[in-house]
Amino acid sequence: MIVRNLRDCFYSRVLDGTLLCELLHPQREGLKMGFSLAHAILEPGEASLPHCLKESVEVYYILEGQGIMHIDDEKRSVGSGDAIFIPPRSVQYIENIGDSNLSFLCIVSPPWRRKDEKLL
Repeated sequence: MIVRNLRDCFYSRVLDGTLLCELLHPQREGLKMGFSLAHAILEPGEASLPHCLKESVEVYYILEGQGIMHIDDEKRSVGSGDAIFIPPRSVQYIENIGDSNLSFLCIVSPPWRRKDEKLL
C-alpha cells in the first residue's frame, strides 16, 4: 500500500511557476496507473506562467482559494470544489485572485513528462 500525505511532501517551484509537490507518479513508485497526481499552490497575487501539455490531458481540482482559469481564449472564475478539464495543446494558466493560497490537485494523463510540457 502506498499512502502519501501533503504534510510530508517536498515542494519546489516548477517550470510554470507554481509551488508543486508530486504525490504519485508511476515512474517513481513503479505503479501501473495511467496518470500522475500532484498538489500545487499559488500564493495571493501569483499566477502560473502560460504553458501547454503537448500530449496529455490535465485536470485541476481546486481544494481551496479563488482563481481565474485561462484556457486558450477562455477565462473563468474558479474556486473550492471546481474540477477543470484542460485538453492537450491548450494554452493554460491560472491566477490566484484571493487573499489566501490557491491550492489545487493536478491530475495528468498520460502521466506528466518534462518533454510534454512547453512554456509559452
